Amino acid sequence: MGNNRVNVKIYGQEYIIAGDLPKEEIIQCASIVDAKMQEIAEAASSAGATPQNVAILAAVNIVSESAKLSRELDELKSMNVQLEKDAQHYVQLWDESKKTYSEYKEETQAIVLQKDNLLNQLREKDAEILRLQQASEEAKNQIQSGMKDVINEVEGKCRELENSFFDLQMENLQLKKELERLKSSTGEF
Repeated sequence: MGNNRVNVKIYGQEYIIAGDLPKEEIIQCASIVDAKMQEIAEAASSAGATPQNVAILAAVNIVSESAKLSRELDELKSMNVQLEKDAQHYVQLWDESKKTYSEYKEETQAIVLQKDNLLNQLREKDAEILRLQQASEEAKNQIQSGMKDVINEVEGKCRELENSFFDLQMENLQLKKELERLKSSTGEF
């Protein structure tokens, strides 16, 4: 039989129980059986139950409680399996969220880079406009100090410069609008 031998008292009688369980657990099991038999004896005292009937009813009650606990344990195990599946699902969702965030971050960096490029283009266009304005001013001075033919020739060049200037301004406005659109679409800046 078992390695551990324990003297216990169940329903007023002493027994020696041997088993593989630790002594404390054997004593606890015997205590549970004794308590259940005492409970049933009190409930069945008016019916004149014999110790054998009390023992059988206690055994049935203990087995019934054990079966109930076993079912509850199975339900808990099933719930645990479901919770583990749910946890895996949420971990997967978390990983997907991190990936989406990483992709969004990369897209945002690309938009910032594009914005910087557009700003550089805008600065270049502004510098070109400034050069054209200076060239226009020089042409105007030459017109004022030159001859009539030169004045006519310079006036023609001026018109060309003004057209170029207008085109650049339009392009500048389009770039500014594009920059504003990019700013508003990214929600930054």
